[in-house]
This record gives sequence, structure tokens and C-alpha cells, in this order.
Amino acid sequence: MIYFDHSATTPIDKKVFKKMLPYFDKNFGNPSSLHSFGQKAIFGVDEARQKASDFLGCSTEEIVFTSGSTEANNLALYGIVKAARKDGLKKIHIITSQIEHDAILEPAHDLETADIEVTYLPVDKNGLVKIEDVKMAIKENTVLVSLMYVNSEVGIVEPIKEIGGLIKKTNEKRDSAWQKIGSAKKLPRPRPIYFHTDATQAVNFFDCKVDSLNVDLLSLSSHKIYGPKGVGLLYIRKGVKISPVQLGGHHERNFRSGTLNVPGIVGLGEALSLITPNTREKNNKKIASLRNQLIKGIMKNIPDTILTTTPENSTPAHAHFIFNGAEGESVLISLDFEGIAVSTGSACASGSLKSSHVLLAMGIEEEMAHYAVRFTLGKDNTVEEIDKVVKSLPKIIKKLRDMNPVYKK
Repeated sequence: MIYFDHSATTPIDKKVFKKMLPYFDKNFGNPSSLHSFGQKAIFGVDEARQKASDFLGCSTEEIVFTSGSTEANNLALYGIVKAARKDGLKKIHIITSQIEHDAILEPAHDLETADIEVTYLPVDKNGLVKIEDVKMAIKENTVLVSLMYVNSEVGIVEPIKEIGGLIKKTNEKRDSAWQKIGSAKKLPRPRPIYFHTDATQAVNFFDCKVDSLNVDLLSLSSHKIYGPKGVGLLYIRKGVKISPVQLGGHHERNFRSGTLNVPGIVGLGEALSLITPNTREKNNKKIASLRNQLIKGIMKNIPDTILTTTPENSTPAHAHFIFNGAEGESVLISLDFEGIAVSTGSACASGSLKSSHVLLAMGIEEEMAHYAVRFTLGKDNTVEEIDKVVKSLPKIIKKLRDMNPVYKK
């Protein structure tokens, strides 16, 4: 079986699996317990927390372990809004984009029903958010900007560092103005705008040092980086006003109640520790070479095909196509019969008959969006696997187009 769906999930690294094993049996204690069983468990958690903080360039106190990026994203949005309301802010505004993952968009839509104003920024034809649009969208009552680092479908890399810099300067200007005038008039100090990024799809490929990115909050998931499923984290910069949304157990310094998934957390820590600058550069180079070979072969051998990934500004892993006249789900199933696994978009939206909101936001017509297929490569893919896809896919596309009565050659 050939696996080209690494944006959905990655196979667990053998080193990660080995690191986790003792915490399923020998060190099975509850990390909140004071006895030796619990202490062995909390040692694994503490070690993983240190690895996570080293990776992100932050303190261990700024790491909150979650069940994954979905929970981390929810905590970021609901938690910031909840804290703002506690401080008496009645009119609250947040900013996000039209191409975010549903783990951001659905909480945003839900917050709108609770009288929170949300601005959904547009993107260009490549899926890129314009910095000027962020600047124009900021209001006096904006409390949060949440923009993904990398889009999971087309792989576009957003200018997170630059947007974070813009927000940082905006906060500094507001605070400076308050110190000159507002302080003397005893006006309330302006509430800072916090910047959150969903870095789930970026961790394998790009720098995620939080100070370099100018972010206040960052979400990531283990299963996208050759770690186990069901675990992730939210980085929360010290001083950020955020309230918990999950109560009852007083874990993670009261930010996230619930007994910790010790084996998963240990696995996440190990997976992060394996992403060094050297390994990242080596893997990126290999994966990009394979991806570019795949793009070249498909574009050469399959006419009437649109490449919706921008190779020069995407992860090295993404190759997203529209095969006009060949329905995406049918392509996926046909390739699966050939022993090749791909996706039609975000795995979290599988089973939905709706067109991709990402592609629609990029200006692609709804009918064409149904013809989309996503290939996402990983560190263990090979040249031989690329060759098989390039050989098998043209026949599949031709067959599906021949069966489509509305397709015009």
C-alpha cells in the first residue's frame, strides 16, 4: 500500500512508539497521584513538556496539553472570549480567515450566535491572506486574531511572522498612546490583541519558535508529526488572559481539566524532539524532490488538470490538483483499488458532499471543486511510489472522464 495522505495523519515513528511503551504498563500511574506510580508517570509528562518547550522556544509553564489541535483551537477562541467577558468587555470582535480548519470556523460561527462579532478575511487565488486586510480589519474591540500557519488542503504558507509583527506594533502603539493621554485621564488600559495560529500542518516543515513567529497562542497535534493520535497542545504566552472551558479536575494549572494521556504526551514530546533543524532540512529536501516529480509527471501526462498548490509557497509535501471531469471521490476510490491512498481534502470533513470551503474562497467554481484530489507526502515515501502513481493515474482519469456525460474534452 502506498500512502500519500500524510496531512490526514502520519504513521507513528518507531522511536516514538518505543518511548511510549513503558507508560502503558510499568509506569501506568495517574500523574496526579503522590505515590511512586504517579511520580513515574509525571516524570514522563514533565520530560515531554520540556521537549515541547524546547521545540517552541518557550517556558514549560506556557505549555497546556490537550487531546489535539481541535481542542487547542477551541480553548484559544472560547477561552480568550470568556476572559474578555469576565473583564467586562461587552462588545467583542475576533478576526480569522475564510480558509481556516473547521476547528476554528465552527467555534467562530458558534460565537457569533452569542453576539461576538467575527470578521472572516478573504484570500487570493492561491489561498494567501493579505497583511493589509488584517490591518484594515482590526477594531478597537478586537481581542483575538486567529490565522492558520499552513492550510491543510492546498498547503499554502501564510505570512504568520509578518502578521504577528503587525499585531505587536498595533498593541505597542495603543499602549504608548494610553500612557501619554489615557493614563492621566484614568482611562482603562487598552486590552491587547492576542494572536493565535493553528500550526498543525506546519510543525514538520517550518520554524515554530513562538517569539520568531510573534504569536501569543499556538496549536499543534501529535498525529501530524509521526506521533500518536489523541494528543496535542496549546502554547499560551505568559500573561495572556484566557479562561478554561473544560472544568472539574484542576489539571494543567487549571487551563484544561482531565486526567492526562500520559503515553500520548510522552509520544508527542518524543516526536517533537525528533524534529531537529538538520532532520527537518533533510526531510524537506527529500519530500520536495518527490513532490515536484509527482507534479511534473501528472501535469505532463494528464491534460486539463489544474495545480492548486503553489509549490514556491507551500509545504514540500502538498500537491493538490483539480482533474476536470473526474469526480474527486471516484479518483480516491479508484486509486485505493490500486493500493494508493490519497484524499479529496481535509480528512476531518470526509463524508461531506459540500464543496471545499477553501477552494471556494480561492475563487474556484463549486463544480470544479468537486474534482479536487490532494496528495500529501511523508519522509518515508519513495521514487518508485511516485512512478506508480504517475503510471496509474492517467488511465483512471481517462476512464472517469469517459463516464462523465457533461465533461467536454
